[in-house]
Amino acid sequence: MNPAPTDASPARTAPSVPAPTRREQILREAARLFAERGFHGVGVDEIGAAVGISGPGLYRHFAGKDAMLAELLVGISGRLLASGRERRAAAEAADAGPAAVLGSLIDGHIDFALDDRALIILHDRELGQLREADRKQVRSLQRQYVELWVDVVRALHCGVAEDDARAAVHAVFGLLNSTPHLGRVGGLPGRDATAALLRRLAHGALAALTGPARH
Repeated sequence: MNPAPTDASPARTAPSVPAPTRREQILREAARLFAERGFHGVGVDEIGAAVGISGPGLYRHFAGKDAMLAELLVGISGRLLASGRERRAAAEAADAGPAAVLGSLIDGHIDFALDDRALIILHDRELGQLREADRKQVRSLQRQYVELWVDVVRALHCGVAEDDARAAVHAVFGLLNSTPHLGRVGGLPGRDATAALLRRLAHGALAALTGPARH
C-alpha cells in the first residue's frame, strides 16, 4: 500500500525559466531602443543605462552598436530558419501531411510577429546600416526560409508555379509582419485573438493560390 501523502511531502514546482544573460538583456533593450528612436538616435550610454551598467561596460559584451544590430538581425533570420526546419521535421516525423507542416510554419511565424515586433521594425528600417557581409548573410538566411515555405506550399497546392508560390509566400510574410502597425489602427484585440485572425488570413491567402479566379 502506498503511504498517504503528508504535509511534509515535497511540493511539485514548475520548471524554472532561466534568467536572461547580460548579453541577452543588452540585445533586448538595444532592439527596443533602436525601434523606438532609430539606430542613430540611440547612444551606447542609453543602452547601458537600460540594463544597469555603464556605457563603456557594454564593450565587454559587444564591439559597439553595429555589432548589436548585426547580432539582432542576423540572429532573428537564423532563428526563423532553424525554427522552420525544426517544425517541418517534427511534422514529417509525425507522418503529417503538407497542410499540417504549413500550419506549423504559419503558427511559428505568427509567434515571431507578435513577440518580436521591434525586430520587424529594425529589419524594415535599419537593414541598410549593416556591413555588407552581415547584410548578405541576412539575405541568404531569408532566402532559405522563403524557399522552405515555397516547397511546403507547392507540396500542398500541386500544380502551382514556383514563382506564384514564392510571390504568395512573400505576400503572407508582409501580412504577418504587419503587427508593428496594427496598434495605429485601433489597437490589437489581444494576443490570442490577433493570432487567430492572422492565422485565418494567412491560410486564406495561400488557399487562394488554387481557388476560383475572380474578376
